[in-house]
Amino acid sequence: MGPALQVGPSLWGMDIHDEIRRYWDADAAVYDDVPNHRPTDAGELSAWSATLARLLPPPPARVLDCGAGTGFLSVLAARQGHKVTALDLSPGMLARLAAHAAAEGLGIDVVEGRADRPPPGPFDAVMERHLLWTLPDPVGTLRAWRQVAPMGRLIVFEGLHGADDPMSRLRQAAGRALGRLRGQVTGHHAEYPPELLSSLPLASTTPAAVVEAISAAGWPDPWLERLHDVEWATRVALPPAERLLGAPARFVVTAG
Repeated sequence: MGPALQVGPSLWGMDIHDEIRRYWDADAAVYDDVPNHRPTDAGELSAWSATLARLLPPPPARVLDCGAGTGFLSVLAARQGHKVTALDLSPGMLARLAAHAAAEGLGIDVVEGRADRPPPGPFDAVMERHLLWTLPDPVGTLRAWRQVAPMGRLIVFEGLHGADDPMSRLRQAAGRALGRLRGQVTGHHAEYPPELLSSLPLASTTPAAVVEAISAAGWPDPWLERLHDVEWATRVALPPAERLLGAPARFVVTAG
């Protein structure tokens, strides 16, 4: 997995977190337009809701959603009666989260800040989705989450980011090409700069690397499982041509 980065001035002359914040503020304008980022298909939403209901403690639990983005997980958890605190570095993302919550009349506490500096809690559960790959110090961040949920549960939703998987890269490229033919937004507003990616220990994310980071941070008994139901629902929701390519691999690691 490699050593954790000692956070300091980046190649751009500012803290690396400032660069990450700027990227996601810019991405907020298009983030929700990508189906994988914020699914709207009823079957896919149901699969995600069932997964959360199974993994989270019984409501009303105190749940911290780290890297909450525009609020996909936060809204699902709040719908189930949990007391959700949504933490994100990007004010642009949080503005959209707040709008989604207000539209449904959901009370979600919104906190702008770094993932490695969570609010004090205590929380019954800490969850995240596709955040670990963009953390400069994933182990230190996971350790900080443990401190604010000392008796709580960790729920980490991840996929394969930057992994050396030729078939996965081929499917993703073909899916993006088909999406562009339909005039659909298929990704982020831009790629991460190579210099930034080189500073992120989990920029290449694999299940083994995630489990190792969670264990190193002091979370007990990490448990890995494939999200087959979510993958299946995602695949069924795709247009026929893209359905043949399959859905992105998704997994969850729980601990605590």
